Amino acid sequence: MIYYSDNDILIRTILASDAKTICEEEIAQGWNQTEEKYHMRIADHASGKAISLVAEYKGNVAGYINVYPNSEWGAFANSGYCEIVDFGVLEKYRRHGIGSRLMDIAEKIAGEYADTVYLGVGLHSGYGSAQRMYCKRGYLPDGTGVWYGEEVAEPQKEYCNDDDLVLYFSKKLLRE
Repeated sequence: MIYYSDNDILIRTILASDAKTICEEEIAQGWNQTEEKYHMRIADHASGKAISLVAEYKGNVAGYINVYPNSEWGAFANSGYCEIVDFGVLEKYRRHGIGSRLMDIAEKIAGEYADTVYLGVGLHSGYGSAQRMYCKRGYLPDGTGVWYGEEVAEPQKEYCNDDDLVLYFSKKLLRE
């Protein structure tokens, strides 16, 4: 299914072949990645648990995003809110509006299910551009503090500043 198309950007449903392409590109940019994560998203999409999208830029796979209606994880688990999970734009395709367009579509999809959408964003510098973008889009910290994995991080306890150390943000959606 195609969700958006213009002269440069196409946003469509994820395909099985996208897992290998995305994984290879992320490894090439220095990320520690496996195809397993993308196959899980594809399976979640096929089962109706998620809406998983890929963005193409001038015909090349350039980014991805997943929307989980009534997500089972994080600060708003099982609350009836949608969670945006695994959002990324490959480095060589950044600064072309792909991320903004993916977020626009994800928020539109989320709005079909709930009036609030949420996401977790990592705290290390690799997430800096995402942190800024979410704030510009109106996302606010949820007030539960920092999480590590599936639990609120305990005060005074040490945690690794890896991809599992996150702050949750939410946004009220304007429903049409």
